[in-house]
Order: sequence, then structure tokens, then C-alpha cells
Amino acid sequence: MSKFSEVRDLILAMEEDFVKFYDKGNQAAGTRVRKGMQDLKNIAQDIRKEVQDKKNEG
Repeated sequence: MSKFSEVRDLILAMEEDFVKFYDKGNQAAGTRVRKGMQDLKNIAQDIRKEVQDKKNEG
């Protein structure tokens, strides 16, 4: 469940940058959003692998 918490925390941390980018047009915030989404993608891939490994054990 620690990975779930990591995903939730990352999404909550990005919320302000999403608002700055989409509502205010702040380009630097868009860069931070893109980086955060890449991090989210990597965490999601790790979770997928972990779940698959657990399924294959049992």
C-alpha cells in the first residue's frame, strides 16, 4: 500500500501546478506537471510489475 500512498501524495502535490498551468497559463507549471506525470507513469509501471509478481507467486 505504500506505492498507493506515493501515487496519492504525488497527485496532490501536483494539483497547484495543474491549476497554475490550465487556469493561469503558467508555462513553468506546465513543465512541472509534465515531470510529475512522468514520475507517476514510472510509479504506475512499478506497481504493475509488483502486482504481476505477486499474482505469479500464488
